Amino acid sequence: MTQSVTRRLALGLFAGAALFASAASAQDFPTRVIKMVVPYPAGGPTDVIARIVAEEMGKELGQNVIVENLAGASGAVGTRTVAKADPDGYTIVFGNNQTHGNNMFLLKEPGYDAVKDFAPLAGAGAFEHVFVVKNDLPVKTIPELVELAKKDPGKLNYGSTGVGSGSHLATELFMTRTGTKMTHVPFRGAAPLVTELMGGRIDVSNSTLPSVLSQFQAGQMRAIGIASPQRNPQAPDVPTLREQGITNADAESWAAFFAPVNTPKPVLDKLSGTIIAILNKPDVKERITKLGFTLNVRDPAAFKPYLEKEIQTWAEIIKAAGIKAE
Repeated sequence: MTQSVTRRLALGLFAGAALFASAASAQDFPTRVIKMVVPYPAGGPTDVIARIVAEEMGKELGQNVIVENLAGASGAVGTRTVAKADPDGYTIVFGNNQTHGNNMFLLKEPGYDAVKDFAPLAGAGAFEHVFVVKNDLPVKTIPELVELAKKDPGKLNYGSTGVGSGSHLATELFMTRTGTKMTHVPFRGAAPLVTELMGGRIDVSNSTLPSVLSQFQAGQMRAIGIASPQRNPQAPDVPTLREQGITNADAESWAAFFAPVNTPKPVLDKLSGTIIAILNKPDVKERITKLGFTLNVRDPAAFKPYLEKEIQTWAEIIKAAGIKAE
């Protein structure tokens, strides 16, 4: 037997052994606690969804799945921690359009690549954006808002949850599509923004539905349009932008589960299948929908092209709006 034949045989045996070990590892997975990182503070809707899924994963997989909140730098702190974690399936992240999209263009050094460093496990859905206005603003529809904004460009102000946030970029998208101009007033999160809007010091906001749902239901502000293809069951009386003639300004703050990119495929498949099955459970769907979150469960093959399209869309909006990386 020649040396080259012997070498090929050895390589074949090594590859076969590695494949067998990987399959065995996936079959046994998990054998210890799994950590799900939420790159935001505890208590918000994103955190609540993660905890619902983590609890169900623990039941399905027979191991505890703990949620760890690692907030900071618009979600980049927790996200980069997962990017650098061992790719073994024991550390995953519940990311979103900020962590796995906008941060690539808004942070000079996010510390990770949203596409190259992660393998998507499942697209979960999105928090839809809804336009709300202060009660004494003389508009009750989106066309009336557009008309008022065009009368005196820049006079109206709009609040967001921060520079580069979903509410900021969603409004920039709207202004680009409608040819309007309003003045941006960024806040540090939803709570102060909502307070100022109820107090009448902010004119408009294009906020995620959960952050303003109870307030406009209580009459503390007025909801005039939701930026999604269909009306939301939590706010069935709020018409969509499309119903009001704006067909190209839908915006959503999507969320999805990711693992480090080099995690073995059998492990990825097991995690992905488990999460997708959980998100499709009727009781889980009911609990999550009540948070104002619209479920749109996608497997990795369906989610990846959606992710790439979203990144391209928001990169263009960020560039057009002149928003600089910090």
